[in-house]
Amino acid sequence: MVIETKNLTKMYGSKIGCKDVSISVERGEVFGFLGPNGAGKSTFVKMIMGLLFPTCGEAYILGKPAGDVSTRSRIGYLPENFRYQDWMTGEDLLSFHASLYKMDKKDAVLRIEEVLDTVNLRGNEKYRIRTYSKGMQQRVGIASALLADPDVLFLDEPTSALDPVGRKEVREIMLRLGNQGKTVFLNSHLLSEVEMVCDSVAIIKKGSVIQKGSMEEILERHITLQINAAGVSDEVLNKLRNFDRDAAVSEGRITMRIQNRNEIPDIANLLTNSRCRLYELTPRRESLEDLFINLIGKDEFG
Repeated sequence: MVIETKNLTKMYGSKIGCKDVSISVERGEVFGFLGPNGAGKSTFVKMIMGLLFPTCGEAYILGKPAGDVSTRSRIGYLPENFRYQDWMTGEDLLSFHASLYKMDKKDAVLRIEEVLDTVNLRGNEKYRIRTYSKGMQQRVGIASALLADPDVLFLDEPTSALDPVGRKEVREIMLRLGNQGKTVFLNSHLLSEVEMVCDSVAIIKKGSVIQKGSMEEILERHITLQINAAGVSDEVLNKLRNFDRDAAVSEGRITMRIQNRNEIPDIANLLTNSRCRLYELTPRRESLEDLFINLIGKDEFG
């Protein structure tokens, strides 16, 4: 595993930063870590990177304990609210970061050109950062995180200031990195984008993980069925409620939620064996956004 934690916990006095968080992230995986503001996402990431010491539990990155000096050059990080020296040009900033990584000067020049192309900033590197739009500042931040060609990349809201074209380009970067065997750990509030790029996710609420797994797995757990059938008696409806106790009938249509798509054939058999006339049975997989709001609760968002 590239990232692995076991019961990782951080307490601030009596206040929980995060509690008993256990996750595993494989090589080449784009992993989404989701939760409302204040849920413990930043605390967790800072512990993995060795910027915070845990109260208890274990964290490993690239096979070494979190904070191990030898792994730092293999990690890229884009924080959410980064601030770079605005009197520098984009090229100055990347050159400065290359020196921090102790990159060979000739290699650094070539690598700077590569990352400028990657984030579509070529032609703007000679301008001072203070003249950059928010989107351009976000791009130069991503370029800095990519500069050392890291094995693991932590991105906190990487598309927050970008237009739709920029967001698409960043999604393509993340997918390309995954295909190259890089691991991307993503925090984002843009859940539709997370759904498009992430292989697996974990959802955290009040410091604890309440859902985790592959994207396909967790979304397949929450399926809404729309059933159009005639001759559904109270007896049949009660049997359907063994699958979903809240199954409801309205204008001849039955709406119900199931936890496993393997239940769909059983529901169809129940209806046909009960001599109901089944006209339509349409499963709709819940979106990540719907799942997130249902799990977190609307009260968390004010």
